[in-house]
Amino acid sequence: ILGSDGEVVMTQTQLSLPVTSGEAASIFCRASQSLLQGPKCLDGNTYLYWFRQKPGQSPEGLIYKVSNLFPGVPGRFKGSGSGIDFTLSISRVEADDVGV
Repeated sequence: ILGSDGEVVMTQTQLSLPVTSGEAASIFCRASQSLLQGPKCLDGNTYLYWFRQKPGQSPEGLIYKVSNLFPGVPGRFKGSGSGIDFTLSISRVEADDVGV
């Protein structure tokens, strides 16, 4: 998210997460400032999205506005968080969940 004075930097804490099929997995992301404040948040929504990019493919949306699944995304995926800390969880990882 870019802005002249209010630039927000998003940091994903782990760049890779090796897991075995069937296990649960969580990826964490932290914003440099609260996503609940500022002129871009006047409508009360938090515009935090999670995307997956498979090797050689374009990014595809998984989660929008923190916790809503894009159409076709399995219920194994869950988004949560508020303020500066956000989490993408997968309850039972499958081989097809891979992303870069």
